[in-house]
Amino acid sequence: MLRYLIEKEFKQIKRDSFIPRLIFMLPIVAMIIFPYAANFDVKNINLSIIDNDKSSYSQSLIQKVQSSGYFRISNVSDNYSEAMESVESDESDLILEIPLNFERDLVKYQKADLMISANAVNGNKGGLGSAYLANIIAEYNGAIRMEHLKIVDNVSIPNMELIPLYRYNPTLKYEVFMVPALLIMILAMVCGFLPAFNIVGEKQSGTIEQINVTPVKKWTFILSKLIPYWIIGYIVLSIGMLIALLYWGLEPLGSLALIYFFATLFIIAFSGFGLVISNYATTVQQALFMMFFFVLTFIFMSGLYTPVANMPPWAQMISNFSPLKYIIEVLRLVYLKGSNLSELRTQLIALISFAVVFYGWAILSYRKTE
Repeated sequence: MLRYLIEKEFKQIKRDSFIPRLIFMLPIVAMIIFPYAANFDVKNINLSIIDNDKSSYSQSLIQKVQSSGYFRISNVSDNYSEAMESVESDESDLILEIPLNFERDLVKYQKADLMISANAVNGNKGGLGSAYLANIIAEYNGAIRMEHLKIVDNVSIPNMELIPLYRYNPTLKYEVFMVPALLIMILAMVCGFLPAFNIVGEKQSGTIEQINVTPVKKWTFILSKLIPYWIIGYIVLSIGMLIALLYWGLEPLGSLALIYFFATLFIIAFSGFGLVISNYATTVQQALFMMFFFVLTFIFMSGLYTPVANMPPWAQMISNFSPLKYIIEVLRLVYLKGSNLSELRTQLIALISFAVVFYGWAILSYRKTE
């Protein structure tokens, strides 16, 4: 019986004009376009310069800031009021004011003041932009001090060189951090949304009533709805991983089998959640709103965009109820660190628990008329 029901589902999917296209288009769009959009790197910060000194030191500082790659000189003003006008018109994000006698004070008194003003409407851009600019100024200040000491004392000054070693993401690309998580977003769409909409669609059309008067058992009917989308989920995941390898050059440092093992647990758990939604929704619109409500909550509480550790304690507690949190951690750890199963025991227990709860809930909440 199960075989024929699964065959029926595949025939329905084949006749659908949307799902076959989704299988190929979703991973392509998600893995190529979304990493560029979901990028929290701050670059091309518009900087307004007020150079009251116009000395060789002030010019070299401006050149160092401009050559850093983070800033773009959008405005050069004669006074602070003009610079503020460029900020108010959204032409500039930061203002760097170099005071009069900047070079003289730096050489003569070994001290000079600079002022950084940031537009904090976008707090992330204002804070990171100010930090970038402060670091560049600190590096410039250290170079000037070393140069000046060498000239005065005519001796070689001991110098320490700091060589950072970036583990697990040597290029510091934010895309590398996002790609494994986006693979999970694809699985959630395919294995959570589609089964729920499929069942609710049959409710609306009345075809599910024909199933309810047959001797088909409850678990048989549920499996027949899930297995086709499990298979599609594996296909979509494989396509996404292939795109990650070919386009981003990102291959998992850990076991490929481990990825598919945890993906299986997540597919079972999240498709069970989709079934729970379908049992309570009577129309596709209801299912859509219910899925979006819960999935958006899961996403923002999963650490996809911001680390869970940065959340307040009450939000961290809520994040423990998001299955996306654990599977995203798994893929990032396996992809970037090469973690093994013994290091992922917490995520393993959590995903198994979600699968048991959602599946049990779906079976108990499904009412089949005898």
